[in-house]
Amino acid sequence: MNVHFIQHEDFEAPGAYLQWAVSRQHKTSFSRVYQNETLPQDSVTIDLLVIMGGPQSPDSSPQEYPYYDAPAEIALIKQCIHAGKAVIGVCLGAQLIGEALGATYEPSPEKEIGVFAIQLTEDGLQDKKIQHFGKSLAVGHWHNDMPGLSPGSQVLATSAGCPRQIVKYNDLVYGFQCHMELNAEVVELLIKAEKDLLHKSQVHRFVQTPDQIRSYDYTEMNYKLFQFLDHLEATYRYKKK
Repeated sequence: MNVHFIQHEDFEAPGAYLQWAVSRQHKTSFSRVYQNETLPQDSVTIDLLVIMGGPQSPDSSPQEYPYYDAPAEIALIKQCIHAGKAVIGVCLGAQLIGEALGATYEPSPEKEIGVFAIQLTEDGLQDKKIQHFGKSLAVGHWHNDMPGLSPGSQVLATSAGCPRQIVKYNDLVYGFQCHMELNAEVVELLIKAEKDLLHKSQVHRFVQTPDQIRSYDYTEMNYKLFQFLDHLEATYRYKKK
């Protein structure tokens, strides 16, 4: 399987998504746009496209981020979806998937940074790729916005601070507003990049302190993400037959 990652910043690293791809001996490739690496010209060589997060929004301008080309990323996402490829968006990536399907992103009711529980909806509990998460699962968060909902999309998980944590757009296309890829290394990168985190933890009810975030064991969350990815790969291979 060929897994291509779009990475917007060095501190928004793929973490457990990359660990899964390597452990399954998949081929990996990258567009590190913050290093001015180009996007693939088309979807031909991609089986799974993973679009990571970032401080940008889908409508951030080239003046703000000269290396970030949201329309080009959205065009590639559309190509992958129309070609029947598997697509996962994380945080900003989830919002870009929504935009590719005509659904505008929105501000989340609450800023979330840290580890908080998500709750699976009835649709989530019925979805064979994520029902193993259980009714509630503690996962990572680092966001202000949330993805839009296209016709036919399903919200599979919510949290107290955000009503759209996991969105299923079709059997092969999922948006994760939450960050199940976090591990100790990625957490340190994010903490270093986040300005005034200690102050933010005092003024936002869903923002934790650096020490609280560091203290969490991400192993179970990563393992459950691996299981989701295995299910997604199996679905993709079945549909390719």
